Amino acid sequence: MRNSPGTARPITRYGTPVLHRRCAEVTVFDDALAQLVEDMFASMYAAHGVGLAANQIGVDARVFVVDCADASGAHTIAHVVNPVLHLPEERDLVVESEGCLSVPGQHAELARCATAVVTGVDVHGAPIRLDGTGTLARCFQHEVDHLDGLAYVERLPGKLRKQLLAASAEHPGVGVGTAENV
Repeated sequence: MRNSPGTARPITRYGTPVLHRRCAEVTVFDDALAQLVEDMFASMYAAHGVGLAANQIGVDARVFVVDCADASGAHTIAHVVNPVLHLPEERDLVVESEGCLSVPGQHAELARCATAVVTGVDVHGAPIRLDGTGTLARCFQHEVDHLDGLAYVERLPGKLRKQLLAASAEHPGVGVGTAENV
């Protein structure tokens, strides 16, 4: 975990409209964008998460941050603006427990690709490419899903989704993140 000069913002809960639509492409690369990224890191760390999409703090922008280990245990601390997810043609799926800061206190087994690549740009508009395995690959998929308006619970069977959402509604959601909350 790195120190962030940003300000932690409240995490947006499942059901809030900004979480259920595709986020807007970022077209302005300025100090406000750099501050947003710092606020996202601060928010993620305050909630004990390993990844956070901009709409999880109520901002309609295609940006995510991660501080996450890959399959080898090496940590990646990064942000990506206007990310594009690239999954392998032949998909090796791994089923693991997944949680979400926007659905606090809940986890469920979910299949995701074992590897993923994200391309995009940084806060200055410079190209970025990040390759992920293990939890980092899961984070990339989870965060890009958020930016596309899809929460992980929407990938689950309906009955399980309803159970998790009902249980989450009873959960305070502050400071409950774990290493599995992305």
